[in-house]
Amino acid sequence: MEYAVKPQAVLMPPNSPAAMRAVLAMLMGLALVMAQAIAANAQSYPKSFADLAEKISPSVVNITTSTTVSSSTRPNPIVPEGSPFEDFFRDFMDRNRNGDRPRRSQALGSGFVISEDGYIVTNNHVIESADEILIEFFDGGELEAEVIGTDKNTDIALLKVTSETPLPFVTFGDSDTARVGDWVMAMGNPLGQGFSVSVGIVSARNRALSGTYDDYIQTDAAINRGNSGGPLFNMDGEVIGVNTAILSPNGGSIGIGFAMSAAVVTRVVDQLKEFGETRRGWLGVRIQDVSEDVAEALGLEEVAGALVTDVPDGPSKEAGIEAGDVILSFDGQDVADTRELVRTVGNTAVGKAVRVVVFRDGKTQTLMVTLGRREEAERAVPVSAPADEPVEKEVLGLTLSPMTEELREQLGLSDSAAGLVVREVDETTEAFDKGLRAGDVITEAGQQKVQTVADLEERIEAAKEAGRKSLLLLVRRQDEPRFVALSLG
Repeated sequence: MEYAVKPQAVLMPPNSPAAMRAVLAMLMGLALVMAQAIAANAQSYPKSFADLAEKISPSVVNITTSTTVSSSTRPNPIVPEGSPFEDFFRDFMDRNRNGDRPRRSQALGSGFVISEDGYIVTNNHVIESADEILIEFFDGGELEAEVIGTDKNTDIALLKVTSETPLPFVTFGDSDTARVGDWVMAMGNPLGQGFSVSVGIVSARNRALSGTYDDYIQTDAAINRGNSGGPLFNMDGEVIGVNTAILSPNGGSIGIGFAMSAAVVTRVVDQLKEFGETRRGWLGVRIQDVSEDVAEALGLEEVAGALVTDVPDGPSKEAGIEAGDVILSFDGQDVADTRELVRTVGNTAVGKAVRVVVFRDGKTQTLMVTLGRREEAERAVPVSAPADEPVEKEVLGLTLSPMTEELREQLGLSDSAAGLVVREVDETTEAFDKGLRAGDVITEAGQQKVQTVADLEERIEAAKEAGRKSLLLLVRRQDEPRFVALSLG
């Protein structure tokens, strides 16, 4: 007779040597797996930054500037006329007059070499107004530098030194690929202490401080006075930013530093090297962001784009762009807001013909605009009419009156200035909350010109009949136009 044998689990006493060996083997296996996981995870954490610092330090420089400062600005003691001390202080000042001779003032900063033939990048504020610029290299050598070009908008300056031997240099990296949490290294001359290294991470991207072309990388790597103009490196030893500013209540690092991104700096440096100045594209419009109520008043499906408030003489006027248009696309790129449009236009070549898609009267149309040069336009853009004034009838919380010669004279407006003058604004209304004030001039309502209160009332009724919940007003104040959407409910 044959019996079928079925496999069964072999049970061992819990305290037997075999059971103990099995448990020990299992624990060792688990420990090995955990160790491998920790080791794999640790690969993203550098054991040391010494090799990187040693590699890139020779390209970082200290910058000392000297400036002649007049001592005549030193305050004189205030002595009442006729005082018995008047003659004493006059004699004292005369004896010390030779002490008012011009004196030399020094400042410190940082920079970095970007080519073996001696081009150096730093901040404009480091070398601004300097009579002499001395570059100190990591090995102790010193050379005088000349200024090739500067750009106040991005606070970047390009210098040049002449060296008998090729200089160690670093290259720019792609700052757009830097992610929040990536390791970065800052180098420079903090507080005049000489070459110094600090390490941190990218804390935030695309920070805007105050400039039109701002694109800052925020980092917690220690940055102090004297670090200005120094490089911010990624772990490949590439420059992804130029250390420019810190946010601090006491003047020292609290872990909030800002470096202008390499994506901005490289464009500026290339133009400074080629032309000695920047050459940014100029569209020739005044713009504001599109808010939700403005989008509703215009019939836009999305809150996006740049709303044109004024079109002075220039490229856009020649191309047919009008006040009230919403720029949705520029040169094939969607426009999210005014900041993005300004930066995109500025980065586009002067003289290039670009397609601009605008939203007008409920539909889109494409216009071709040949860009001008912003630097030239900033010195020659004609202004448009502003406004301030009182009125005869209250509409939408505003007391309004038609423009008169007397009002034009009082407000200092041109003879061609037209519209409705705001005399008073009810402080309990939406109009006040949105910034309208006495003296403002309403030139358009619903994207049509208004010169009388009746014109405005017609636009209000037309908007209501069209199912609009708000009406878009074009308001001018001290030559600055802006659109304001007021609710009709």
